[in-house]
Amino acid sequence: MNLDVLDVSIFDGHSVLPANRISIRDGIITEIGSGPAVDPSEHTITATGKLITPGFVDAHVHTTFGGQESLACDLSEAQGLEASLEVIRDYVTATAASTATAAGTTDVNWVTGGGWSMADFPGGAPTAVILDELSPDRPVILLSADHHSAWVNTQAMDLAGIDASTPTPPGGVIEKDEAGAPTGCLHESAMDLVSAHVPTASDADIRAGLLAGQSSLHAFGVTAWMDAIVGDYSGHRSPFDTYVEAEDSGDLTAEVVGSLWWPRDVEDIDAQVAALLDQRRTHGGFRTTSVKFMLDGIVESRTAAMSAEYSCACGGFGTSYFTREHLHRAFAALDAAGFDIHCHAIGDAANRAALDAFESIGGSETTGDRERRHHIAHVQVVDPVDIPRFAQLGITANLQALWACHDHQLLDLNLPYLGSERSRWLYPFKSFADAGTHLAMGSDWPVSTPNPWEAIHVAVNRSHPDAGDPAPLLPEQAIDLITALRAYTSGSAHLLRSGANGTIRTGQIANLALASDNPFDLDPGSLAEVHNEMTIAGGRIVHDATTAERQS
Repeated sequence: MNLDVLDVSIFDGHSVLPANRISIRDGIITEIGSGPAVDPSEHTITATGKLITPGFVDAHVHTTFGGQESLACDLSEAQGLEASLEVIRDYVTATAASTATAAGTTDVNWVTGGGWSMADFPGGAPTAVILDELSPDRPVILLSADHHSAWVNTQAMDLAGIDASTPTPPGGVIEKDEAGAPTGCLHESAMDLVSAHVPTASDADIRAGLLAGQSSLHAFGVTAWMDAIVGDYSGHRSPFDTYVEAEDSGDLTAEVVGSLWWPRDVEDIDAQVAALLDQRRTHGGFRTTSVKFMLDGIVESRTAAMSAEYSCACGGFGTSYFTREHLHRAFAALDAAGFDIHCHAIGDAANRAALDAFESIGGSETTGDRERRHHIAHVQVVDPVDIPRFAQLGITANLQALWACHDHQLLDLNLPYLGSERSRWLYPFKSFADAGTHLAMGSDWPVSTPNPWEAIHVAVNRSHPDAGDPAPLLPEQAIDLITALRAYTSGSAHLLRSGANGTIRTGQIANLALASDNPFDLDPGSLAEVHNEMTIAGGRIVHDATTAERQS
């Protein structure tokens, strides 16, 4: 590491320091100060009019999934349907050679990937007819950006045996036309009907996905994360072994906590806990001290669990994947075993079910001599009466702040389904903060961009420059910049039980991010323009956009 000395501002994970320089030796922070370094031989981070923060800690991300998808048919950057179709068309053409290679074998050359937006299709449901035109000879399965739906073509449905007589699996939805024929869009557990027929990713594929995902996160200043699903899920193989091997080889340059997956079909709770204990790792750069429950689906497909019916003509209360008894028994067993519990909860009924289950195990931040780190991610629709319970029970609200704006999916597929009253309950960040709730932040990448500065922009402004409607979404729920930065650094590091990430202190290994600007000097409406220039993880530079600038 050879860094020059320039003026900086520093946010240490809690507050802005009256300092402009961080010196590092052998990967350890040795001095935080202003002016010339005490020891001129020390290396010092370089910046002028910029901001050094702790490396961002993404508290809810799917790194290997995102990396694998970025190497497949990646629609995440396509804006609009026509752009998505062009990407699919180009990918099918570019990979046609491998189809010929597979001819005469039992292998089927699938087109896989994802990242499409539900807002690009009427009712959020694309059809097989579109894909049939683009890929008539190869089966296609493309996951939606939120990973709760799959877009498939006719050949994929034929291989899976899906037709008008196929029963809808528990917890799933098969989109059908008026005659009852499947149209090519599968939600939640129905995705597994097709994904079960997709060839399993090889060890090399998963390793490539992890390294690609890690590189992407480092580029955005992320030095630690919680992988929100470590287990076999929706056609993805568990990345557990890949993480272990990457740490052993030194290829894992971030600190990672994996949330071990709690399947939806668990019947023997004690046996499942025992199986998870066999995979628990409590030390090192990759730990598995968390267990993930997906309590419901999403509003867009009307699978988020609601306490009152959806406002659209379809009605319904959404989908709850676990009974009250199951959650209470499972949470008690996992808590007693020393696991932290990580919940996906979108609808108000799902958030309440999680809180009820946490309360049933003795709601407090501590149990015996162990401090708990239980949390609920997404917290999209929360009944105001439940907001104080987060702080009372010591439950962290894990925010995916980028979603708290009038984007097209919210406008077209959320507000009409929720109705006026529940639309006032969306993403209550300020209410959480005012109630004393511990806050963390994550991206849910590849569902949405892993760029922390875009998420922070939305948290502060309740709008996004690319939103369908620039008007702030419930502006009274905006949080200030300091609160947002704390959530994305020290707040998320708290969930990981990290001593090395989330803060900046002398004597600590350097996990730092250098922003292109000092956001405290900017108009809040410009926060999304801030970008990451340098990332130091584990005391090593893992991303440096300033090198090209210095050479040009």
